Amino acid sequence: MKTVAVIGSGSWGTALALQLNRAGNNVILWSFRKEEAMEILLERENKAYLPNIKIDNEIVITYKDEDISWADMVVFATPSKFVRETARRFSPFIKENQIVVNVAKGFEEGSLLRLSQVIKEEIPQCRVAVLSGPSHAEEVGKNLATAIVASSEDIEVCKEVQNAFMTPMFRVYTNTDLIGVELGGALKNLIALAAGIADGCGYGDNTKAALMTRGLHEISKLGVAMGAKRETFSGLAGIGDLIVTCTSMHSRNRRAGILLGQGKSLDEALSEVKMVVEGVVNAKAAYELSKKLNIQMPITDEINNVLYKGKDVKQAVYDLMTRDKVEEN
Repeated sequence: MKTVAVIGSGSWGTALALQLNRAGNNVILWSFRKEEAMEILLERENKAYLPNIKIDNEIVITYKDEDISWADMVVFATPSKFVRETARRFSPFIKENQIVVNVAKGFEEGSLLRLSQVIKEEIPQCRVAVLSGPSHAEEVGKNLATAIVASSEDIEVCKEVQNAFMTPMFRVYTNTDLIGVELGGALKNLIALAAGIADGCGYGDNTKAALMTRGLHEISKLGVAMGAKRETFSGLAGIGDLIVTCTSMHSRNRRAGILLGQGKSLDEALSEVKMVVEGVVNAKAAYELSKKLNIQMPITDEINNVLYKGKDVKQAVYDLMTRDKVEEN
């Protein structure tokens, strides 16, 4: 039995704390705010982010950094923009060769580093892993059947994470292609924005299928150029995560896209969703990486035009559809 600390009491962090408890671990759930921690502790429910799901009494709720020192494994469940700050804050409590599992999906803005690279810079003594795949917090919280991928460059680390999380309703696969798993999780968010925009504009299933398929092609091209294995994008961390994020109303990226397609501004869409929409930041990072590596990514280009240059969404679709004739590859 391990003691696992989950840093971040948002919807995903709370759901993973529940899952780790089901898997037989001692679990610590850490909140950034004392008031939030006290409310969860008293109510045994995260009403703000994962309502109507009971939080087991065995799960320790805390806001004190030093409580993390009891953990054998630490899970970072914070938005991508806070990963470096969080890693730096908790580095003093991480022991030599301790496993840190990142579950945020994205890049660090500016440096364009993958989040595992950010963690390793701030916590050089740790062994870093990621958990990714088609997994909405709302469904994991309810213990609905889910399959996901644990990834690290070290297969033994993958197996330790697999063992910590796996139950009959939460199947965990291992994959040592850390680059591919991280990129699949990060880049699918911007394709989900595009799919949501198409829904908001009133386009149909044909449109969404085309966006998802060609979007996966763009993700794979960029991933391979960055050192990933192409086959990773055919698995749970690639097409699996893409499907669920582009089609489910649990997806905050798709919901934001729908609002954009209906004519809302970016600020209005983000305000209405009320949670972090990683695809907005990821879209800019993907665009910058594609230019740096000279990879053609037309969907990514148009998403950035809509988000950051005020381009009309229907004009963006028209421009995608009327590009020069090419062979599918």
